Amino acid sequence: MIVFRKPLSGVDRPQMDADVVIVGGGPAGMACALRLSQLIDAHNQANPELQVSKENIYVLEKAREVGQHCLSGALLDPRSMNELLPGWEKEAPIEAPVSKESVYYLTKTGKIKAPITPPPMRDHGNYVISINRFVKWMGEKVEATGITLFTGFAGSELLIEDGKVTGVRTDDKGVDKRGEQKSNFDPGYDLKTKVLILAEGPRGSLTKQLVGRFNLEEHRNPQTYGVGVKELWELPAGRVAAGEVIYTLGYPLTFQEYGGAWIYGGKDNVVSLGFVTGLDYEDPRIDPQHVLQSFKAHPFIAKLLEGGKMIRYGAKSLPYGGWWALPPLAGDGWMIIGDSAGFLNSQRLKGIHLAIKSGMLAAESAFDAMLANEFSKKQLQSFPDKVNDSWIRTELWPVRNFHQGFEHGFVQGMMHTALQQVTGGHGIMNKYPAHAGHTKMHPVWDMLGYGDRRQRLIGPAKGDGKLTFDKLTDLYHSGTKHEEDQPAHLVIHDTNICSTRCAKEFGNPCTNFCPANVYEMVDSQDVPGGKEIHLNPSNCVHCKTCDIMDPYEIITWVPPEGGGGPNYDGM
Repeated sequence: MIVFRKPLSGVDRPQMDADVVIVGGGPAGMACALRLSQLIDAHNQANPELQVSKENIYVLEKAREVGQHCLSGALLDPRSMNELLPGWEKEAPIEAPVSKESVYYLTKTGKIKAPITPPPMRDHGNYVISINRFVKWMGEKVEATGITLFTGFAGSELLIEDGKVTGVRTDDKGVDKRGEQKSNFDPGYDLKTKVLILAEGPRGSLTKQLVGRFNLEEHRNPQTYGVGVKELWELPAGRVAAGEVIYTLGYPLTFQEYGGAWIYGGKDNVVSLGFVTGLDYEDPRIDPQHVLQSFKAHPFIAKLLEGGKMIRYGAKSLPYGGWWALPPLAGDGWMIIGDSAGFLNSQRLKGIHLAIKSGMLAAESAFDAMLANEFSKKQLQSFPDKVNDSWIRTELWPVRNFHQGFEHGFVQGMMHTALQQVTGGHGIMNKYPAHAGHTKMHPVWDMLGYGDRRQRLIGPAKGDGKLTFDKLTDLYHSGTKHEEDQPAHLVIHDTNICSTRCAKEFGNPCTNFCPANVYEMVDSQDVPGGKEIHLNPSNCVHCKTCDIMDPYEIITWVPPEGGGGPNYDGM
């Protein structure tokens, strides 16, 4: 029996009052807290008779420790950090400054090196970092300012009164698999706040509630996504230099799919490598974890990894929709920042610097609202106005149609990219149409004619245990841990669809696209010869791919009991 997480009724919940609550302790949330602290300090120094308190400013982070759920490539464009903390590079945990870039197009067995690195992929001046360590460092900075940071607390529900966001309810702890209170039950808090800032990362659960409640997707392109599946490797000395960056396009994808790979050289002969597969593919049999394993088996990559050892694994979704997919960024009592809003340059495959800058601008608007004691939509509209006037728009506007240009495959996408490059992002029209990725999935019978051409992409990877790995072996290296006795945090709203329509039409793609083996079809106990869905929620690495790519939109990812999830130490 599957029991899904649902709100408990009749529970007396403690309440706390706040001025500002930031949900999410990633780069955007931490930058927001740091900038807000700077503004308060400057104000208090200049106005000793009119002090502003930090006492009621809180950051909520669902991980057990700051940075534990943070996964990225990661290359950092330093632009926003130079503004936030001048001289930051002297003390921040940096792996290496970028020293060399190369771009390859991979065929099945060969490679073609680009004679000139395309401008979007030129990374001199950027830094290879561990986003996990970097965010931990930012968290230490936040706590040193006197702002309170709560770890192990997930935001589970928006509090809304009279059409205004008034706060957030944190997760209940101590609820068993049947939805009953255990002896250690601890109800979530109703955290009432004047302004709520959502910095949850891609496909944030509270952001999804907000978008649905206030129809924020109206007149916007639907957000589209990719999923990056990543491993850390220890390599023999001298194989990949610290600061070396390698990008690849092509194999193992076909011309119908969108995606590419990265290899970043860090210190101590550790490299980050991964493959991003666009979550708008047609074939429901595609398995992004298998894509990464096939990429590593390519002769060029296999030679780079020879003699090395895989040490960590993880997966993360990325928002690809660009400028036209940004939702309204502010309303009565709320703002959305970072990946939750979609601040990512899909052409450069970089978003950390944009997340940080968006957090800084939101902090400025929150501070102005605190001084005015006014938190209405009209007051907080200063945040999207600031974004429009900033270099965020300057960077994202020329690539506003980039990902949409690939809707009909790689070849047409490259043609659109070239045209957009010479027209300032306009291409054949100022606003390209877009479709949510799950709507592009074809019934499985449409894909059967591809035969061997997609064997490297579809179904579970078996792995050889040295160069390539099956899904469960990779998952072991993610450090994922959840409280076992709790309701499932993957909510399937109609499990009957899984065993009937989805099995027939799409072959249960959740068993393929999940990079953590959460979803399985097992023999039914009630229908002879039938299958039913079985969940392994304790495997979940919080990438949200299921919430994004389910063709029936019946899967909702909600936060598990606070503290549960992957442990991306060093990634």
